[in-house]
Amino acid sequence: MFHPDTQFLIDHWTGLSRRADARAGIPARAVVDPAALGLRLPRVFMADRPGEDAVVRLAGGWIEDFHGEHLKEQPLLSLWRPGSRPLIAAAQTQALREARPVVVVALAGQRAAQIEITLVPLRGPSGEPDRILGLYAPAATLSLARDESRLLTARVSIGVGEPARAPLSLAAVHGRRLA
Repeated sequence: MFHPDTQFLIDHWTGLSRRADARAGIPARAVVDPAALGLRLPRVFMADRPGEDAVVRLAGGWIEDFHGEHLKEQPLLSLWRPGSRPLIAAAQTQALREARPVVVVALAGQRAAQIEITLVPLRGPSGEPDRILGLYAPAATLSLARDESRLLTARVSIGVGEPARAPLSLAAVHGRRLA
């Protein structure tokens, strides 16, 4: 069972993905109304994914306070411990490729406080699925000491719901590989 805020974002995104103007199950960034996120907005971030790693476009005040710095233009992977980065890169790819929410369960601080980070795919102005909307949902109040690391430790990622896109596969016709 997910944190109530995680479930809210999953349900909200699912509603947007079922609209007639969503392409291949991924809604456009323009249809996301920040006011609909309500009190969750300080724990929301938006990232562009031009390549293998997403870059933070904007982050709510709670997220920037938690990490102790402004995050605009920073790689999303830089918020994670090095050992967690492959899992986070795979979660980003999964959300965009499978057109579905992915929830990462992570730990923060020396006390290993649990936090869920939801990643949902969106389409940018070009129409390509190249945006990620994310939400931090801590299980409890997080209070870290000043000198404590703000890097997150990923434990597991979970794709939510059925993939909206067929998985990519390779086929060979007369010795030529086709996607």
